[in-house]
Amino acid sequence: MAGVGKLMKQAAKIQRQMEQKQAELAERVIEASSGGGAVTVSITCDSSKITGIKISPDSVDPQDVEMLQDLVLTAINAAMEKAKEISNEEMGKLTAGMNIPGLM
Repeated sequence: MAGVGKLMKQAAKIQRQMEQKQAELAERVIEASSGGGAVTVSITCDSSKITGIKISPDSVDPQDVEMLQDLVLTAINAAMEKAKEISNEEMGKLTAGMNIPGLM
């Protein structure tokens, strides 16, 4: 039974490390942009919060609001994808390639 106890301790340790990493990712902010920097979006790496949107004044054309909307949407989606990649990479380091359902 010592093997089971050791396994449980390792699982608890990994869980604590994952919780710590998730907290770190919630604080880490990344940026993504679209339209050659016309729109920049900042988002936390856990994708739970958009922390900022910057729009270049040159990209604001009252005659083409749809273009600006598309640029904002593209920048948000790019930021979310980048955050997801970072999160998966960081959490993957903790699990060392283990495929554990429900942990990520």
